[in-house]
Amino acid sequence: MKKPTRRDAAPELPREDGPMSDIVDALADGRVTATMLTKAYLARVAAYDRAGPMLNSVRALNSDALAIAAELDGTRPSAKRPLAGVPILVKDNIATSDQQPTTAGSLALEGARARRDATVVKLLRKAGAVILGKTNLTEFANILAVEMPAGYSSLGGQVKNPYAPALMGEHDIPVVTPGGSSSGSAVAVAAGLCAASIGTETSGSLLHPASRNGIVTVKPTVGLISRAGIIPIAHSQDTAGPMTRTVRDAALLLNVLATRDPRDPATERQKRPADYTADLARDALRGARIGVPSDPSDPLNDCYYGKLPADGAKLMADVIELLEDLGAVIVRASMPTRGWLAGPGTNMAVLNRNPLSANKGNPTGAPIVFLYELKHGLNRYLKDWATNTDIKTMADIIAFNAANAKETLRFGQDLFLAADLTKGDLSEREYKSARAMDLLAARTHGMGAYMNLHKLDAVLFPAATGAAIAAKAGYPSVMVPAGLVSGADGKEAPDCPVGVTFAGRAWSEHKLLRLAYAYEQASNMRKPPPGLTALQAPA
Repeated sequence: MKKPTRRDAAPELPREDGPMSDIVDALADGRVTATMLTKAYLARVAAYDRAGPMLNSVRALNSDALAIAAELDGTRPSAKRPLAGVPILVKDNIATSDQQPTTAGSLALEGARARRDATVVKLLRKAGAVILGKTNLTEFANILAVEMPAGYSSLGGQVKNPYAPALMGEHDIPVVTPGGSSSGSAVAVAAGLCAASIGTETSGSLLHPASRNGIVTVKPTVGLISRAGIIPIAHSQDTAGPMTRTVRDAALLLNVLATRDPRDPATERQKRPADYTADLARDALRGARIGVPSDPSDPLNDCYYGKLPADGAKLMADVIELLEDLGAVIVRASMPTRGWLAGPGTNMAVLNRNPLSANKGNPTGAPIVFLYELKHGLNRYLKDWATNTDIKTMADIIAFNAANAKETLRFGQDLFLAADLTKGDLSEREYKSARAMDLLAARTHGMGAYMNLHKLDAVLFPAATGAAIAAKAGYPSVMVPAGLVSGADGKEAPDCPVGVTFAGRAWSEHKLLRLAYAYEQASNMRKPPPGLTALQAPA
């Protein structure tokens, strides 16, 4: 009798907490179909995002998802269409030209649609992905109001951390943050609601939620992935990036997304390998020089490691010990210009009008580059991309919010008010000076000089603590799960994930992925959220 082959086997869905690469393999072998996968993820969204712990990570599902999946049921992943049939969620500040609105979580943009797909969505569709829906986010990627909680928006509500979904107080603030602003994208991946997701970052919005939800992300070099069709904060730093459960999956998505695009001039400088998955090896850390910006002889300048809580310090010590065991050369040295970030000429005072803030009525520092580039970029997006809305400018959003304050201004809109006072054409001297100072502090005398001086392959940061200096320099970072820590800012909470960041020079994503892969394979620190058990496969 003929022995059953993999193709003859009964359909079996890959583990919901397993890697995307397993899903690709199952599709390629014909063990599952795009429709089966899409139904399975829709069932998990219904069970855990809309019911159960009500994680609220998915703002809206794509009404066309099952129809798209059905069209792909006869297509298997290939070199030409590597993601054929793979369900993926995208953050709701990324334009889609289908029936899904693109809202940035704002009630002012409820129902607003896009004239065309953002370039990243176009590339995903070309690769065969099923766009499953849009994820929730911190409203306008956390540039609307001072001290807005991560994962909150007036349209989408509050995203919850799947490891600790409890909310506290009369205002339902998370006990443990889900990270921001790509909180929904991270939570959906951690909870197994999609094969992978796409988030965005200006400074920490990929790295922070990835760390808090125990997943992998790549914050690419600015210009590696097109920003065309993404509701912006600051073009100097904005980027999209993959959010996955493994390093290899992130590399697979970079292969699809890292493409030059005439709609985004920053991509003209792009440098990339033919295949980001090539040479992902367990021995990649052997001989690698890893910078640890923590000099025991200079404790007052220990900005990244010196203030870690005891369990965080123990976790990082374990990470460093493992890296040494894997053959890495650890170089301990302070990074002198960390203290320059947010220094003179780079921040401006914004009056805190957040009605729920303990600092209400006091000035709060905000990055000049963000606020000046925000008005310029947002007005252009609304003009060039947005349809099906009366909102045409930032001023229109401010006016809408003021007219609907009860629903829209729970935390105020101080940052928008400050940004709208700029000219919007980036002609001001203070803007140009602030951008130059950011580059001087973060790149020229910051990470670039630090890496050159010590001949480093990467810099190791706890969690997302290195987000700002890498983001201002436009440099890449790769986040990998590093373990669990107890509590949350002194409050009782279940054990929750924390990650570790490998950061490096521009266009060094492949090197960072190799280092992160070697650490990931040796440490195996990702643990799925408790209680989100597998569901019966849908018919």
